[in-house]
Amino acid sequence: MHQNIYDMGLEQTPANYEALSPLSYLKRAASVYPNYTAQIHHGEKITWKETYQRAVRLASALKKAGIEKGDTVSFMSPNIPALFEAHFGVPMSGAVLNALNTRLDSEAISFILQHAETKVIFVDREFSDVISRAVKMLHNKPRIIDIDDPFYEGGELIGDTNYEDFIAQGDENFAWEMPGNEWDAITLNYTSGTTGNPKGVVYHHRGAYLNAQSNVISWDMGHHPVYLWTLPMFHCNGWCFPWSVALACGVSVSLRHVRVEPIYEAIKEQGVNHFCGAPIVLNMLNNADESMKAGINHEVKVMTAGAAPPASVIEGMEGMGFKVTHVYGLTETYGPCVLCEWHSEWDDLPAGERAKLKARQGVRAPMQEGLMVAHPTTMEPVPQDGKTMGEIFIRGNLVMKGYLKNPNTTDESFEGGWFHSGDLAVWHEDGYIEIKDRSKDVIISGGENISSIEVEDVLYRHPKIMEAAVVAKPDDKWGETPCAFVALNPDAELTEAEVIQFCRDNMANFKAPKNVVFGDLPKTSTGKIQKFMLRDRAKEL
Repeated sequence: MHQNIYDMGLEQTPANYEALSPLSYLKRAASVYPNYTAQIHHGEKITWKETYQRAVRLASALKKAGIEKGDTVSFMSPNIPALFEAHFGVPMSGAVLNALNTRLDSEAISFILQHAETKVIFVDREFSDVISRAVKMLHNKPRIIDIDDPFYEGGELIGDTNYEDFIAQGDENFAWEMPGNEWDAITLNYTSGTTGNPKGVVYHHRGAYLNAQSNVISWDMGHHPVYLWTLPMFHCNGWCFPWSVALACGVSVSLRHVRVEPIYEAIKEQGVNHFCGAPIVLNMLNNADESMKAGINHEVKVMTAGAAPPASVIEGMEGMGFKVTHVYGLTETYGPCVLCEWHSEWDDLPAGERAKLKARQGVRAPMQEGLMVAHPTTMEPVPQDGKTMGEIFIRGNLVMKGYLKNPNTTDESFEGGWFHSGDLAVWHEDGYIEIKDRSKDVIISGGENISSIEVEDVLYRHPKIMEAAVVAKPDDKWGETPCAFVALNPDAELTEAEVIQFCRDNMANFKAPKNVVFGDLPKTSTGKIQKFMLRDRAKEL
């Protein structure tokens, strides 16, 4: 019998193996560049040494508060230092970080807190009202700790202490440990979902470590990038950029609200040279007053994803000297796992042609293993002809651990050894994919997922509405917005404004339809509403 000589006597030991975790990036940044700026918040600077100490204190304080390995710690916070530090301090304690979508209503938040079995929730004052209402609905109420940002006025303090006082109780010499297994959970993120309640997507240390690297390599971030938080940290953990910034020993620049003026100010005053955002953010910057755009004398790299950015938006940004990289991913893939890698031979093409190439989703990211467009059920790859539609399938280390407490859906999504994205695309001859439609009826508005079924459920609650269907309507500003098609009960009367207000009263405002069309809905012979016909009608509105 053949023996493999390399399998004998060469074992894993502490000397030659350690579980991969992005926590190591912070430890290294603090030891190599202790006095370099790690964070800027309203002009106030925090070094890498201080950031490390604050994260360790947070971990220690959580342990003292009774948090154990595998407990969930939630944060309802804008993109400010507390949430950046939580990406390290919470997993340092062995707990799992759950960054909550700040745009959700109290009902959705309450479901998440209950499903995640949150033990402690940190709440910025801006969101104290929605959290107060969410917690009232819970039987097992989490401990509430305030985030009292001195640069924000408004909101109430609803916790028993605040973030600064809480971490002050922690020991800066706390002997935190790296995960024993890189497969351990590090964070929990909730999708908007397509059928009712959101799904809890579990990330592991290995995937977070590798996608942070993938970001730095694919975006050519180099040493000490200055990164502005235009992308919410609650969205796929900010596409893993808290860990990428630590890996590159860069600077994390806080931003509470995504507005044009502070973005341009940060670019000019803080030297921001990297930021991410949905096409709507790029559109806002494109349409800003020319006086704001003046005075930028360095290259700014922009990473965008969401609904495919119109070529005209990319062209406008590049015209200002911004370098746009288009990426694609899902909550289930740690954010970006596909990117539109650029080829030098495309440089000489006309601006419009370059923008069209850049609007494609692209090829697999450096740390992703597999990407294909294939038949949704047979999983046979489609021809690379730029015409034949198929579903996007992904596999590798940048795929989630699975859905929390949802083994059936996890198994379905991994069937055949690939993650089923639910997005429909064509495969071009050069290997680049381009999304054409979504098999799930998800509307991506301003980078946020909106479930058409969730909006329809609200519409059906109205006593005057007999039937309802919601589809995506293309929108220059938001990428897509919900458009509702409604059939009323006999003799009933409703206005568009009344329907929209009813939705706003019963769900997060950003999910409410922007347009309402009254009339009979087209159906198949079996009575199923033909949404493809409604999508075509919505495009013509």
